Amino acid sequence: MTKIEIEAELKQICPSLRLGIIQCKVNTKEECPDLWHIINENTRDIQENLAIAGIKDIPSIDSSKKGYRAIGKDPSRYRLSAESLLRRIVNGKGLYKINNVVDLLNLVSIKSGFSIGGYNADKIEGLVQFGIGNTDEPYQGIGRGKLNIERLPIFRDNLGAFGSPTSDSLRTQIDETCNNFLMIIISFQEEEALPEAIKLAIDLLKTHAYAEEIQSIII
Repeated sequence: MTKIEIEAELKQICPSLRLGIIQCKVNTKEECPDLWHIINENTRDIQENLAIAGIKDIPSIDSSKKGYRAIGKDPSRYRLSAESLLRRIVNGKGLYKINNVVDLLNLVSIKSGFSIGGYNADKIEGLVQFGIGNTDEPYQGIGRGKLNIERLPIFRDNLGAFGSPTSDSLRTQIDETCNNFLMIIISFQEEEALPEAIKLAIDLLKTHAYAEEIQSIII
C-alpha cells in the first residue's frame, strides 16, 4: 500500500484532519450503465432537496471550508471539489461522465460531502505527504490548467505536487489504463462519517470496478 503521511505543519493547523485511504486493483472502463442509474437517482434527489445556500451547511463541507481558512486559502475562490460537484447538480448541470472509477468516486463525494482524490498509484513515486502548497509551486489541475496552490492543502510525492481537495492533477489522473487505484477521502472533522464513506466507496468499487486486493486505513 502506498505510504502516506500528514505533514506536521498541516496537522498542527488542522488537528481534526483525517484521511480515509483505499487502494485496490480495478478494471477501469468508460461505460457503466448500472452505476449511472444510481448516480442519476442521487442527482435527482439532490436537485429536488438541496439549494445552493444549503451546500455550505453540510458538516463535511463546512469543516473543510474552515480548514481552508485556517491554512490561509479562500474556499470561495478555490472551491472544494465536493462543493463544486454539488453546485453543478443543484444548478441542473449534472455530473461529468468520465469512467466508472472516477464516476463512483464522484458519487461517494456528493453523498458524503467529502472532497476525494483519485489517483493512478503507478504514477506516484515514493512517500506521499499531505502538506501545504508553496509560492510558485508548479501544478496543472485537471480541467483547470495552471493552479495557484500556495497555502492550498496538497499531496506531494518525489516528483512534486499531484493532488488537492480543490483539483487533482494531470500527472496522476485516472484514465482507462489505470489498474492500481488510490482513493483518498479528505476529512477536516472528527466523526463517524469517514468510515461510512470508506464503506460506501469499497462497496461501489467491488460492484462497479471489479475491485480486488482492497486495502483501507484511516490516518
